[in-house]
Amino acid sequence: MKEQFANQDGQVVVRELIKIIQENRAYLSEVDGAIGDGDHGINMAKGFTMTAERLSQEMDLSESLKTLGRTLVMEIGGAMGPLYGSFFKALARACRGHEQLDAHVFGRMLEAGWCAVIELGQAKVGDKTLVDTLHPALEAYNAAVSAGSDFREALRSMTEAAERGKESTRQLVAKVGRASRLGERSRGVLDAGAVSCHLILDSMARTIQGLL
Repeated sequence: MKEQFANQDGQVVVRELIKIIQENRAYLSEVDGAIGDGDHGINMAKGFTMTAERLSQEMDLSESLKTLGRTLVMEIGGAMGPLYGSFFKALARACRGHEQLDAHVFGRMLEAGWCAVIELGQAKVGDKTLVDTLHPALEAYNAAVSAGSDFREALRSMTEAAERGKESTRQLVAKVGRASRLGERSRGVLDAGAVSCHLILDSMARTIQGLL
């Protein structure tokens, strides 16, 4: 069983991300509507769809992620465009120049994405944001790799932790963003960013597993 995949074959990772966001456009906006503006799915789908139009067949994973990141930063308003745009651009930089991507390279990609989100957003675990999905996912992935798990198993650990992180936001009170003004009324519903982050990590994991 392969433990790596070619960067050149990786554009499918971004193609599948586009598909999953498009398919969940209404759901993400529904979740966001409970304590936010209700436009998370609309904005995300807009940015990802525009990316689909800007991808060319010869782009590898790094170039495709860079295109996605740039599009989200330039075309999507509010906080999520810059946050996710910075995340994907960091992933792109971390895998640029690597012909083959293995568990260690992907771990560095996740770490770079995490750092980009934290630097820009300043949110912490427990603030009811996408960080509550991303941080446990990163920790679980790194722990699995350190324990000797193979690439597939580490990705599985990542998505399981992302799911738990997403679900944890249901009982949190929002500390940042528009929802923070609701105080205790923000408790009891999922955070839309945490939901989209879980969709993104889960999609990436499944597509990469298919490439191995």
